[in-house]
Amino acid sequence: MSVQEYLDKHMLSRKIEDAVNAAVRAKTPDPVLFISNHMRKAVPSVITKVKARQILDSRGIPTVEVDLYTNKGMFRASAPSGDPTGMYEAVELRDGDKGTYLGNSVSRAVKNINGKISEALFGMDPVLQSQIDQAMIDLDKTEKKGELGANAILAVSIAACKAGAAEKEVPLYKHIADLSGKTSLSLPVPAFTVISGGKHAGNNLAVQEIMILPIRASRFEEALQMGSETYHHLKAVITEKYGAHECNVSEDGGFAPNISSLKEALDLVNEAIGRTGYGERIKIAIDAAATDFCIGTKYDLDFKSPNKSGQNFKSGEDMVDMYRELCLEYPIVSIEDPFDKEDWEHIKNFFSLGICQVVGDDLLMSNSKRIERAISESTCNALLLKIGTVTEAIEVVKLAKDAQWGVVVSHRRGETEDSFIADLSVGLATGQIKAGAPCRGERLAKYNQLVRIEEELGSEATYAGEDWRQSS
Repeated sequence: MSVQEYLDKHMLSRKIEDAVNAAVRAKTPDPVLFISNHMRKAVPSVITKVKARQILDSRGIPTVEVDLYTNKGMFRASAPSGDPTGMYEAVELRDGDKGTYLGNSVSRAVKNINGKISEALFGMDPVLQSQIDQAMIDLDKTEKKGELGANAILAVSIAACKAGAAEKEVPLYKHIADLSGKTSLSLPVPAFTVISGGKHAGNNLAVQEIMILPIRASRFEEALQMGSETYHHLKAVITEKYGAHECNVSEDGGFAPNISSLKEALDLVNEAIGRTGYGERIKIAIDAAATDFCIGTKYDLDFKSPNKSGQNFKSGEDMVDMYRELCLEYPIVSIEDPFDKEDWEHIKNFFSLGICQVVGDDLLMSNSKRIERAISESTCNALLLKIGTVTEAIEVVKLAKDAQWGVVVSHRRGETEDSFIADLSVGLATGQIKAGAPCRGERLAKYNQLVRIEEELGSEATYAGEDWRQSS
């Protein structure tokens, strides 16, 4: 769109004349400021430029940051990053040059934003989120966003969403609720990572995370307090049992004591909860990430212990029995990826027991086809949401909610200070958010934003609490 076409489309000549006349009538002491403010209200906001750069995520690995400009200002967003889990997941575009950031540079994705994407979105209304997201998908032309890069598209999508909220002069979470057709908002129950294992930590624990959920807190601010206090009690428990040197933390802030037994880890968490005095108000969740320790059709819980690996394989049936026993012994209410991402049979068998929420992450990969299969085959009953675009997130959450599933909005292994997923969880009323430990700045950015949102909503704030699985 040329400058003249832009002027003609928005009738700017006439609006400038109106602004000048209004300044004269108002006898304003600062006509330039008056005219500027008048024009901002009179002219619909459009995207004027999209500028990207390479920054580092919480792991020190490059990711994409975007500044999206409209005539209302500049709106910044960055793309989190995780490890690819399979053929159904969207593709982060990285340069592959081992001589620069060990092949992880994202300069190609940055170039795509500064060139193709910026040109395609110029002049678009930031309020029209679905049109913006579709324009990028159409430009990419691949199923997994491999041409422009999923990281490039996501960062721009989030920045556009922030610009849309500013254009409507509403909070970001309210704009997201409007986009999704939601009329009620709720603060999610946080799943705080307290012990880390799997590929996230250098200990011998096979499962990836043990989390705590303050389901019976009265509001989010109290839930954050309960999580923080439990986390620090756990630090004391670990120090007493193993020494202070075992209190190192993983990439997402969970403690990583050098233990290999899942029951030993759960005992540590149980003791920490007991010390807080909160008792039954706090529940436990596990992210097994079992794909990482599945070998063929067997599961090796000692895969990180060189001297033991291969000596204690468990069958799918053995794993079902193990999870059942753990849920009876500990206050476990949710298990994520309890089996390999292609082990549909045993996931279904475990889910059919009805003893806890079963979350699909690697199993589903936020892929609508796999979600539809899981719904039709009654494989699990909760979605771990990782965002491709804002529009796609809204669509898959609707798909999950229509099936009476729970939804867990999730951080990624490589995070940034961007707190967008906090607003997303409130706007979509997902009821659950997983953003790591109550520690580390890039994780707390999300939790602290939820405190601000709750404060802003005041008497209208609703904490999902015991309705965590089926929040509005």
